[in-house]
Amino acid sequence: MSELRKFGVQQVCPLCRDPLPPGPEKVYEEATRRFMRISRLVDTGRASWSTLPDWAQREVDVAIAGWRDAADQGLAMAQYNLGVMFENGCGVAQSDGEAAEWYHNAAEQGHARAQANLGFMFEGGHGVAQNDEEAVQWYRKAADQGLATAQYNLGLMFKNGRGVAQSDEEAVQWFRKAADQGDAGAQFNFGVMFERGRGVAQSDREAVQWYRKATDQGHIGAQANLGFAFFHGRGVVQNDKEAFQWFRKAADQEDAQAQFNLGVMFESGRGVAQSEEKAVRWYRKAAEQGHAGAQFNLGLMFEEGRGVSQSDEKAVNWYRKAADQGHAKAQHILGVMFECGRGVAQSDEEAAKWFRKAAEQGHAGAQSKLGLAFFHGCAVAQNDEEVF
Repeated sequence: MSELRKFGVQQVCPLCRDPLPPGPEKVYEEATRRFMRISRLVDTGRASWSTLPDWAQREVDVAIAGWRDAADQGLAMAQYNLGVMFENGCGVAQSDGEAAEWYHNAAEQGHARAQANLGFMFEGGHGVAQNDEEAVQWYRKAADQGLATAQYNLGLMFKNGRGVAQSDEEAVQWFRKAADQGDAGAQFNFGVMFERGRGVAQSDREAVQWYRKATDQGHIGAQANLGFAFFHGRGVVQNDKEAFQWFRKAADQEDAQAQFNLGVMFESGRGVAQSEEKAVRWYRKAAEQGHAGAQFNLGLMFEEGRGVSQSDEKAVNWYRKAADQGHAKAQHILGVMFECGRGVAQSDEEAAKWFRKAAEQGHAGAQSKLGLAFFHGCAVAQNDEEVF
């Protein structure tokens, strides 16, 4: 039927004169019209995909059937839509395997978004065996068609050396292409490359410009990094109040680094009225997300009784969390707490264990403590050569 229409055949069979069935485009349009009606209900909060009213579910079922009909006739857009529906479980049972299959069908026909989504499925191993090389291939196909999302993802693969040889220069090229199209993630990463001088000449001023573009779109990481720039006066005139405002924007969106930075500002009174209680509040938010620096600082606040009731036991708890992540200062202080029996049962063995961990990272205080332990043979075999 599709081939007949290409030659201008009327909407009737040239042999029996019966009306021709609608082509895949018409089927797709009717299915999409039905689907959009239900999608608007969900978008406005009047329904949810998991608990659609019966009449709405019937409409979705008809839409899915229409898309499947058009997809079976080879219409790439219908195949892509089915992939999205199955990936997100919108009106159908969620299935990464089904999603990947439909994305693959559309991607093979050159559908850029399907190619990018298939790359994502391979990168994460969703519905297909995880394969970075396959991910890169599909990202590149979509990126070569100018799709910003794929260009950004391809930049990340080059930046991290996944599926390709690591190359900051290649990463920068793809980030720039996507950033110029307004992709916030690419703008943020492009700024990071300028800040660190990776693949481009280091430039704090350029970094700030790209962070600003990303913050205009609400990018959390860019907000935090712009706050850092104002805090240290890198690429901008130093301004604690500006730094606080940007940190606060990111912190309110649960960015752990920004929450930690707010804690530092409240503790020191930079850009805000000094408040140890508020410092503790922000340190705790970041610490509960696993931020090692915040865990260490929160341990200090408990140990010294600043902004909270003094508690060696709680201090040890937070020091241990930071120490387990390799925080050298936390490892050193945890060793001291075990050595003195503060907040924990006294143990020279535990003290020596934590001093060694910190010493191996170059912590001078821990190296000195470990040297004394070897000198006196406390929890380690006495060894003058180790002391030396």
